[in-house]
Amino acid sequence: MSICLSKRRLLQVAGGAAMFVSYSARAAEAEVTIDNFTFSPTPIRIAAGTMVKWTNRDDIPHSILCPALDVHSHALDTGDSFTYVFAKPGTFDYLCGIHPHMHGQVIVN
Repeated sequence: MSICLSKRRLLQVAGGAAMFVSYSARAAEAEVTIDNFTFSPTPIRIAAGTMVKWTNRDDIPHSILCPALDVHSHALDTGDSFTYVFAKPGTFDYLCGIHPHMHGQVIVN
């Protein structure tokens, strides 16, 4: 699955008129669901440059904490999501910052 990330730039053209120019970049996306105090799937295997999206389907808040990358999300209420792009290969363990017994892993090739 991939998504299209759009960016816009304001360009000044001859005569003082301004216009917006859009361009797109494609990024791979992987999804992790938080439900019943578990991350699924775990481990998740992805290619470098992939954006991982965690979505909370539980009835209580959770957060994402990956100490190796100094990544931490805000508290995610039901239906909220958090994304992070894994740029470099490696194995990255993460946990819920609110419920530290919840563990997950991302393996980046």
